[in-house]
Parts: sequence; structure tokens; C-alpha cells
Amino acid sequence: MQQNIPEETTSFVGRAAELARLAEALREQRLVTLVGGAGVGKSRLALHALGTAPPGAGSIYWADLWPLRSDELLAATVADALGLSDHTPRMPLDALCGWVADRAVLLVLDSCEHLVPSCRHLVGELLTACPHLTVLTTSREPLGAIREAVLPVPPLAPGTEAVALFRQRAEAVGRPLREVSEQRLAAGLCARLDGVPLALELAAAQLRHHTLAETSDRIRSGLDLLDDPGRSGPGAASGPGGAEPGPSGAGPGPDGGSPPGGVPSSGTRSGLSVPGPSGPGEELRRPARHSAVRTAVGWSHELCRPTERLLWARLTVFPAGFDGGLAEQVCSGGPLTPGELRSCLAGLVNKSVVTVEGGRYRLLDSIREYGRMWLRELGETEQLATRHAAALVELSRQARTEWPGARQQAWYERIEELYHDMREALRFLLGTDPAAALELAGNVAFFWVCCGHLYETHHYLELALACTEGSSEARTRGLWSLGLARVLHGDHEAGRSLAELTRQEAALARNEEGLRGAAYLEALAALLAGRPLAALATADAALRDTGRAPEPAFGSTLCRLARLFALTGAGRLKEARREAEALRRECVRLGEYWTRSYTDYQLALIALFEDRPGPAGAHARDMLDAKRRIGDRFGIALGLELLAAAHAREGEPERAALAYGAAAQHWEIVGHPQRGTPEVAPLRDEGQAAARARLGDAEYEALFREALHADRDEVLARATRPAPEGRR
Repeated sequence: MQQNIPEETTSFVGRAAELARLAEALREQRLVTLVGGAGVGKSRLALHALGTAPPGAGSIYWADLWPLRSDELLAATVADALGLSDHTPRMPLDALCGWVADRAVLLVLDSCEHLVPSCRHLVGELLTACPHLTVLTTSREPLGAIREAVLPVPPLAPGTEAVALFRQRAEAVGRPLREVSEQRLAAGLCARLDGVPLALELAAAQLRHHTLAETSDRIRSGLDLLDDPGRSGPGAASGPGGAEPGPSGAGPGPDGGSPPGGVPSSGTRSGLSVPGPSGPGEELRRPARHSAVRTAVGWSHELCRPTERLLWARLTVFPAGFDGGLAEQVCSGGPLTPGELRSCLAGLVNKSVVTVEGGRYRLLDSIREYGRMWLRELGETEQLATRHAAALVELSRQARTEWPGARQQAWYERIEELYHDMREALRFLLGTDPAAALELAGNVAFFWVCCGHLYETHHYLELALACTEGSSEARTRGLWSLGLARVLHGDHEAGRSLAELTRQEAALARNEEGLRGAAYLEALAALLAGRPLAALATADAALRDTGRAPEPAFGSTLCRLARLFALTGAGRLKEARREAEALRRECVRLGEYWTRSYTDYQLALIALFEDRPGPAGAHARDMLDAKRRIGDRFGIALGLELLAAAHAREGEPERAALAYGAAAQHWEIVGHPQRGTPEVAPLRDEGQAAARARLGDAEYEALFREALHADRDEVLARATRPAPEGRR
């Protein structure tokens, strides 16, 4: 089983010896680190090797670490890569160790160089706790861990593999190398670029705009300049701080003011030297392969139009992949009108500066680093971060407002897609505008807790609440959101305390939605503690004075749902079914899924209590379809248990065993053996006993374990597939 594995979108060339060494190391070692300079192809080698991973590697997971700016959420990021949605009070590293445990897992941590000490600690803890875990990391330097096998990744052999790669990429841009003279030029160029794959890719992309001879001459002159000890530092080139000013009429920055130096500009040798840690003007000495990368990136920069260079710099505000719409919203301004930005983005893709993966754009690490240097030179770093954060806050407001309606599923997908952007915006706002950070954290909290980001939710909410004060709608929502995260983590006492704080804040602000939200929190804690009558009284009190609005409000909907759960728990099944059906009709009319899924859950539960397994199974499948749409693993675990119970009642023990195994897998994903309201436990026990009795222990266990260890999405699809017509 492979999870989160990036797709290989271009052909892989050479590396037979490296692949053989890596395969051998993965068979014999538990920690292997691929080490090499920028652009040498460490990640691509690791990715290609996964296709021939040893049979004993088990499940394979890939964690991208390059979007992380700091180590505070490193373990949570790795947990996300493994698909965990931990609903326990454990720290993410403990949850990771607990889930991997005795499983055979190959974990890839890509781009560790900026987090080496933290990665060393995390990997050490995981390898100690998980005896069948193997870790493959990529980094520009070793982790320095005990028993780490370090495999250097050299450039491609200039005379063979490098030429083959360049030839393939040249053909891909419509410039096949047919003449003998072209073959010789290509070989010389590959030798001058030291066989570094990123440099070769960028050089091949230049063939869209220049002949091979022109490209070769430009890169040769660039390397000659780098070898000249009298010419180093950005003062030797052009651009911000360089010998040549930006083009006249470059236009203002994003907010109307001219950025220092105007649009990033280049003369004939732009980008050949990059400011080092000591700042512009300092002499830079690096190995030849770094010079090759810097030369190729620098010449790609020079080939860009001035506005393309400006966009390149501004795009570095995005910590991970991005889409054209958000890029336009954040990066427009000055000469980058929306139309010009779209043209520039297409140009950067044509020059291989920006890659396209699944309809989203991305800057590779070395290209991002170069762009960030220019953004600093322009003095726009904080300005762009402010615009990025403001766009995310506005987007989160829209998502919260439209949550009850037909765009709900799309918003769950969008908020998850922007997960790294949201974290980066929160990190920035905590230092510059804590009130905005609190609003953003509160707006995305309901989406995040549903998708399993409970740790991140309470992490950012606690930080934002600690550095803000005074009553506000954002503070009320923040307290409520933190309470919800705590309740779902299993800390009911903290949830009740935060419900009371939410009530107090809402009362001061006369915020009726806040008051109903506090009531829902209190009712939810009571339900999970097996006190349905207390939950019913709380929900009824909150709903008593609620008028019938044309469209249901968020807090009112939650209280109606809590009342529905309480009625079922109290045994008032006819009343519960009537209210569940009414609420479900409203949800269908609105195109809403989250609330609808829980009405289906209750209708399935009620049908089982009334010994109507057919309708119970249908409602359970509808619930699971909705939960799959919005990525709610906790809800999927709940629904699978009811589906399994329905199969057992219908005399389908094989399907029951598979569904129980799939449910157990999802309970492990959320960190609990089994959860839900107490009235579900007898149904679970009854269903498992009935299936075992029909199949026998051996066959039941075989089917159960098959589902437990299957691909989680495949087994969910298999478990929810309707029975053949003849077996209904």
C-alpha cells in the first residue's frame, strides 16, 4: 500500500548504480539518507526507487517537509502523511509511534536539510518504538543519527546519462537534437553543467526561446564569470543592488509604492552570483556543482521578462503548491495586472521555473530560494506575507459563511488543499496581528477537526487566545472551537469548562449563535459520557427561543443534531426518527453533507433498534458516502460499525466481518479502539458475535484482518458496495 506518493510526471534517466545501492541499503538498514547538493535529484531518486521497494517494506508513505518553515508541527505533518486523524490527547509523536508500532512501514521524509536536529530526534524515537519501520530521508546533509546509512547522490555522468536527460528534455520542448554538431554542443554543455539534473532541465527549457548554440554560449560565459575571482557577488550582475537599475516604468509594488529596485531586472549575466548569508557584496565560494545550479537558475531568471521575474519573487510567498486564482489575488499589483500575471505564470511554466502537478503550481526548492532572495532585495517580503495572510482570512470567512450550503463539500476540499497556506498565515499573523490569527484559527477549526487536524487546531487556538484579550465574536468562536477540539480529543472536562467560557463571552457580547454553540458543546460532552437526558435538556433550553429562520443557522443546526442524538439515546425512537427525517430533508435541499451524514447515522441506529436492517444498511451507506466526500475518518469509523451490524442482522456474516475490519482500521487511524455514544456498544457486541457464530472464529478473523490491513480507501469502497441483486 502506498500513500501520498508523488506522481512521476517525466521520464527517469540512468541512475542504475544508485538505485541498486539504495535497494541494498533499504534491505539491510533501517535508516537511509540520500545526501547531495541542490538540484542533484535526491527526491527523484527516492521516488523512483519506491517502484522497486523490497517486498518486506510493507506500506509506503511519503512526507513532504519542504513546506515547513519551522519544526513545531513536524510530527503532526508526518502524521498527516500517514493519514492519521488522531482523536486522543496524545502528542503527535506518541500517536505516530502508537500507530506504526509493529507494522511494516517504509516512511520517506523528503527535504530534511532545514530541520536536521528535529528530524534526527523524530526518526530516532520512531525507530526505537517501531521495530519494523524503515525510514528513507533526503537531505543536503546527513541527519547525524546512530546507524544512519548515508548514500551520496552524485550528478549524472556528464558524457552519458546527463546527455540522455538533456536530449529527452530538449525533445519534450520541441527541439530534438538531430545534427552531429548539436550532439557535440549538448555534450559540452552537460559537462559544463556538471551533470546536475536541475541545471540540465532549466537549460533544456531555454531551447523554447534560443538555439542550442546560443544557450551553450550563454552558460559558458556564465561559468567563466564565476571562475573569475575578481567578479563575485550580486554587484557583478544586475538587479536590485547591482550595476544596472530595474527598467524604467517598472511600476509600483503591490500597494502602489515602488519597491526598492523596481522589478527584478537582469543584464547579460544576471543571477550568476547569489547573496550569501553575509548579504550582498560578499564573495561567494562554492563547489562547481552549486555554481552549475546557480548559473542555470540565474540564466533562467535572465531569460524572463521583468514582470516574470517579479512574479517569480512574489510566488515564493506560497509555502507549498498554489493555484492560479490565489496567485492572482496575492501577487497582483503594479505592473502585474491580472492579465499580465496570467501571461507571466504561463511563461514561467514554459521556462520550467514553475512546475504543474495535478492542476496546481509549484516552485522547486532551489528556485524558491533564489526567488526569496530577490523578494528580500525588493523589500516586499513582509508586504507579500501580509497580503497572503489577508487573502487566507477572507477565504476562511467565506468558507465559514457558506458552510451550511451547497458549497460545503467544495470548502472542505479547498481548506484541506490550503492546509500549508493556512498554517503559514497563522504563523505570520501570530507575530503581526494576533486578533486576525484568532479569527482565522476559529474560522477553519470546524473544517480541520473534521479532517483530523485536531492537534493543529488547539495548537494555534491556544497561542492566539493567549495573546489576545477582550470580548469579540472571534474570541467566542475561538473558545468554542478549542472546546470542540478538546471534546473530540476525549477531554470532556476541558470541553465543559470551555463551553462555560464560551457562554460567558457570548452573553457579554449578546451573541445568540455563541450561546447555542456553547450549549452544543455541553450537550456533546454529556452524550459522549452517556447522559442523554442532560444533553436533551441543554439542547432544548438553547432551542426554546430560536425562531424559524428561512435558512438554519450554524448553532441552531448543531443543537438540533444534539437533540436528535439525545432522543435516540433516551429511547424516544419515533420522535427521534421524525426529527431526523425532517432535518435530513433540509440538508438535502441545501446540498449540505456534514449534518446530513449524522441524520443518516441516527436513522441507521434507530432502524437497528427497530430491527429493520435493510433501511439501516442503506442509511449507513449514505452516511459513509457523505463522510468520504468531506474526509471525516472519525465519522467513517462510526458509519462502518453500523453498516457491519446491519450486515450481521441481514445474515451476511462475510460482509459484516469485512465491515468490522474496515471499522477497526479507521478506529486505529483516529487513535481509539472504538468510540461513539454508549448505546452503540451492545449493537457492536451482538453483530460481532452473530458473524463469528455463522462463520467460525478462523474465517471471521481471516476476513477481519484482511480488511484491517487493506488499503483504507479500497476497503471502504468494498465495504459500502451494495449486495448483488440476488442476495438482497
